[in-house]
Amino acid sequence: MSFEYEHTVTTTASPEDVWALWSDVGSWHCWDPAVERVALEGHFAEGAAGTLCLAGGVEAPFMLEIVEPHARYLDRLTIGDLVIRIDHQVTATDGGAQVLVRTTVEGDGAADIGPMVTGDTPKALEALIGLAEQQS
Repeated sequence: MSFEYEHTVTTTASPEDVWALWSDVGSWHCWDPAVERVALEGHFAEGAAGTLCLAGGVEAPFMLEIVEPHARYLDRLTIGDLVIRIDHQVTATDGGAQVLVRTTVEGDGAADIGPMVTGDTPKALEALIGLAEQQS
């Protein structure tokens, strides 16, 4: 089973301002209500792994599968038999940037878990761009 979700927002912040928040895993809890804390082993680069503590105390190992500085990163979380991939993309626009987040959940129960995983995505993206716009 699988579940897919996508959400896009625009901002007056630059891709670099958005990237600064994305690549600072210590700040994820400031803009993503689903995240309590993140521990990353090493630098924000492909293959780096760590632990994500979600709201409610659920801990999940994650890995950065793709990192394209100032443009894109894809992380993979594993929770039991579920694999959750979240693809984050930022592209420059006239006067700012477009931010896209695409989430794919695979495994038994994906159709049930997917909406819970993505429920806070619009709120998280609004908080992200709010912080990015303050930095710009």
